[in-house]
Amino acid sequence: MTASRTTRRHPRTRTRTGKAAAVRALALALCLAVTTLATGCREDTAPAWDYPRLAATLNALSTALAQGCATPDPDHCAGSLDRLDTLARRAFTEVLDHRLLDQACLDAESDVRRARTLRLAAAITARSPAPAQSPARSLQDPHRLALARAVAAEQAAYRRLLAALEKVRATPPPGAVTGPA
Repeated sequence: MTASRTTRRHPRTRTRTGKAAAVRALALALCLAVTTLATGCREDTAPAWDYPRLAATLNALSTALAQGCATPDPDHCAGSLDRLDTLARRAFTEVLDHRLLDQACLDAESDVRRARTLRLAAAITARSPAPAQSPARSLQDPHRLALARAVAAEQAAYRRLLAALEKVRATPPPGAVTGPA
C-alpha cells in the first residue's frame, strides 16, 4: 500500500484568497463607477427638452456679457452691450421657436429694451460738448456718471434676461419624463 500524499492548504489560506477576491471585486466595481461618473451622460441619455442650441446661445451671451465690460470705461462697455443685442435676440428667437416663452422672459426683455433706450440717451448727452468744458470730459462729469449708471443698469437687465431664459430652458415641459430611465 502506498500512501498518497495530498496537499492540504492551511485554513487561513483559503480565507485570505476569498478576501483578496472580494477586495478585487470591490475595486473593480469602484473603478466602473468612477469611469461612469467621469464620462458623464452621453447624448442618448440627455433629455429631449435640453435644447442644446439654446444652451449654446445662452452660454455665448453669458460669456460676452462677462467679458464685454471688463474695463471701467463706459464707452467701451456701451460698444460691447451693442454687440450683446444680437445674441440676446437670437436667444429670444430660439425661445419663441421652442414655445418656451413665459411672463418673466417678456418682462426681462422689456427691461433690456428700456435700459438700452436710457443708455443711448445718456450716451448722446455724455458725448455732446458742454459750452464751458473741453470736448474731452472728465470722468467726474455728471453726464459721464449718468452714462456709467445707465451702462450698469443695462448690464443688470441683460443678467436678468439671461437668468429668465436659462430658467425657461432648464425647466422640463409639462408631461416630460424627468426621472431616471
